[in-house]
Amino acid sequence: MDLKTALIWLLLVLVAALALVCILLLPSEKHPSCDDQMKSSLEHLHSDQSGIFADLTQEEMIQVMQYLKSNLGVRLEDASQASPSDNCVYSIDLQLPPKAESLLFLDHGGSRPLRQALVVVYFGNQPDPNVTEYVVGPLPDPVYHQDVTQQKYGGHIPYYRRPPLDAEFKQMTRVLYNVVLPTAPSFMQEVLNYDGNNLAAMITAPHGLASGDRATWLVLFQNVTGYFLHPVGLEVLLDHSSLDISEWGVKKVFYNGQYYGDMAQLEREFTKGRVPVEIIRRVPVHGDLSSLKPRVQPTGFGPFYYKPSGPRYSVRNNQVVSSSWSFAYRMDISRGLRLFDIRFRGQRIVYELSVQDAMSIYGSNSPGGMSTRYMDGSFGIGRLTHSLVRGVDCPYSATYLDVCFLAQAQRSTVTRDALCVFEQATGTPLRRHYSRRPLLSYGGLPATALVLRSVATLGNYDYVWDFVFHPNGGIESKVQATGYISSSFLYGDGMDYGNRVGDHTLGTIHTHSVGYKVDLDVGGERCYLNGQNVTGFKHRKKVCT
Repeated sequence: MDLKTALIWLLLVLVAALALVCILLLPSEKHPSCDDQMKSSLEHLHSDQSGIFADLTQEEMIQVMQYLKSNLGVRLEDASQASPSDNCVYSIDLQLPPKAESLLFLDHGGSRPLRQALVVVYFGNQPDPNVTEYVVGPLPDPVYHQDVTQQKYGGHIPYYRRPPLDAEFKQMTRVLYNVVLPTAPSFMQEVLNYDGNNLAAMITAPHGLASGDRATWLVLFQNVTGYFLHPVGLEVLLDHSSLDISEWGVKKVFYNGQYYGDMAQLEREFTKGRVPVEIIRRVPVHGDLSSLKPRVQPTGFGPFYYKPSGPRYSVRNNQVVSSSWSFAYRMDISRGLRLFDIRFRGQRIVYELSVQDAMSIYGSNSPGGMSTRYMDGSFGIGRLTHSLVRGVDCPYSATYLDVCFLAQAQRSTVTRDALCVFEQATGTPLRRHYSRRPLLSYGGLPATALVLRSVATLGNYDYVWDFVFHPNGGIESKVQATGYISSSFLYGDGMDYGNRVGDHTLGTIHTHSVGYKVDLDVGGERCYLNGQNVTGFKHRKKVCT
């Protein structure tokens, strides 16, 4: 090849390269994708009106806390480190506007309801300790606080009724480890092999059986992963009614079927050989049978959630919309998820759908188990909602949402990915029919559902809360309990109160009850349900006026 030909080829290559660069860099007409078209069609369905139900922002919580410190006239300690004798803010949450005001704004162009906060304050450092609730507003710049305790509860709330702070639970366990257990050194070392770190205390509820009580059974377990399944047989009833922690003391001790006045008496009886003991096997730190580590390696990937056209819903601020549904949501510190203004094809059918409380009642032949009545709202279902794990708690491609709350602290906490929204294929037909007469025919539609989910961990249980919206107008409220069972030490007639799940472990009999609030507005606000019990069957009728 001569030089002239080579130069011509080189020039052609340079021209082609330049042309390709120009094609890649020059703007071209972009055709909207299916995802863009779906998002555009849903965006106009959002409404800023849903903001009246939105959780308080971090900035609003800061303003409320600063206002309280300046206007309550008392020193407020940080609740995360407070003693029973301190004043502290237990929680700051949204004060929802009355339904009548909300509907006037949502439906009739009325003025926007005032945005206010509901504040719970523990007054421990005053002559008459009590719990007081205030409405603080208007936000974002509060100028007033109104005591609503009398209005809500009909009177003064005695201090002993307050839900324990996490700080109080820590103080109880410190008293147990540092003051109570050392009074029985021989028993603790020879029977329980106690080294100062290998026992964990589970705190039961309620904290007393009569009005004015504040005494709690602390049940001892081996301090390992999943300790709930490894009781050691020792339970201590601690009286923590005094506002002076140094005055807390033991009311009763229980070990292996026998009651004692305190740990010192248990120690004396043990040294005299009068205590029937059970030597338990020390469990590895990873928990052995209670470990969450898989015992079998997975053989492959399971089914995978896939959205070929992108999400068919949209989330903006605190509102979720789809082609059929729209609703506002918020996370209540005590109750958990609350949904408002639920509309199907543009028509409101539910004003509020929300969890109210979850209760679990236990039976056992041990005092800690037999007296346990957990009402999880007192611990804070919303407060104990934690981050979701993608691909396990929710599909990878779900929409994940953060929540912000202020409870038992002076600063707010943001829980990342606390909620998820996704559309799922139910794996069943929404409707179908196969016909052979008069003509061979088939018709069917696959069923899908829009899901809003959160998971709250309350002690040993993890509650998976689902609100499920179906394309036919149906709504499901579901809860799944997972995590660990609660257990007692197995002795004597323990099998009458549950099932054996370990060498010395009784899986105790118990029941779960969950309460929901459903404020139906089907066909208007005056729609209601009327129920009657008739011998042999139950009659229900819906009446709308």
